[in-house]
Amino acid sequence: MKRTHQFALLATTIVIAALPVFAQTIATDSRIFRDGNAWVEEITGSMPAPASLRVNTDMGAITVQGGTQNGVTYIIRKRVHGGSEEAARRDLAGFSVSAAKRGDAAVIEGTTERRHGRLSVEFHVQVPRDLQQVRANTEGGSLSLHNLAGRVAAQSGGGSISLSDIAGEITADTGGGSIEAANSTSLLNLRTGGGSIKITGSKGKVNASTGGGSISVGGASEAVTVSTGGGSVQVQQCGSELLVSTGGGSINVGDVSGKAKLDTGGGSIKLTSARGPVIANTGGGSIELWKLMQGARAETGAGPITVEFLGMSTADSTLQTSVGDIIVYIGPQAKMTVRATLDMANGHQIRSDFPELKITSNGGEYGPKNFYAQGSLNGGGPVLKIRTMSSNIEFRRAK
Repeated sequence: MKRTHQFALLATTIVIAALPVFAQTIATDSRIFRDGNAWVEEITGSMPAPASLRVNTDMGAITVQGGTQNGVTYIIRKRVHGGSEEAARRDLAGFSVSAAKRGDAAVIEGTTERRHGRLSVEFHVQVPRDLQQVRANTEGGSLSLHNLAGRVAAQSGGGSISLSDIAGEITADTGGGSIEAANSTSLLNLRTGGGSIKITGSKGKVNASTGGGSISVGGASEAVTVSTGGGSVQVQQCGSELLVSTGGGSINVGDVSGKAKLDTGGGSIKLTSARGPVIANTGGGSIELWKLMQGARAETGAGPITVEFLGMSTADSTLQTSVGDIIVYIGPQAKMTVRATLDMANGHQIRSDFPELKITSNGGEYGPKNFYAQGSLNGGGPVLKIRTMSSNIEFRRAK
């Protein structure tokens, strides 16, 4: 009976020893020193290479830099400005830092007992570039993540976010700071409560939104969807479909390989070229659409419209403004049937470089007078409908 009890105890001991270590605390080094008018506590440490990294802090800036090293190293600096050494040490002790290996993840955390204006914190983390995932979360500081191959999730309560040279899918969210993303390869999801967004060198799909800041896309190989509550939008190049929405800012777009939908509550719209169909709407600004290959629907509440048709469209096009001149440039490959109406001309008229267009009018000599233009250009095709009031309509040959 005694031997049976001993065997059971030994078996239990072996099972316990064989259990995996789910949380392994990492040893760290710490020193406190004077730096000008501030007291600084510097915490350093390292751990073997994990599959992923998580950095969470109640406050402070976070920088994660990928490289060729095999493990994770970090430097955390807590800084207290002014006051006595005794008071500074109390404030430094009020923000605690922990580092641990939890399963396949390296986890670095910072927690504070109370917030005060004299304390600032910085996390600097060096990691292997090929980590599967990096997650960084701060409730108030900035985030900076660079040269990473895996997925990235970055969240700040209100600080700025900087991202560059990241191959994996990116999700970044800040309560109000600006976001900059350069040289991303996969899907890019960016959101800020009110800051600006700047994107350059994107090779994946782009989704970006801000509550009111401007958006700039220097170049994107895939589809782009951007929206802002009121800022301006600039897209230099889009390799696929483009969707742009702003509550009132201007829209300036370069070359679009697919279709484009551009919408602003009151700003101007300008497009350099598009291979797909274009929809452009503004509550009151001007519209300029150049080098269109697949037709357009453009409407503004009160501005002028200029459109250049170069390709053969398979769908009808519409240009409409309440008050503003409409100028249409037509290339020899753009086959269309024109139906244009100028209401209450009041001295304005319809002009055309194309004798195929028949221009007529009605109304009395002293009363309201309407002008009309109808006809087929380049053999006819989908209908181009044009309408404006108290402005000119012109049809010109594209050079």
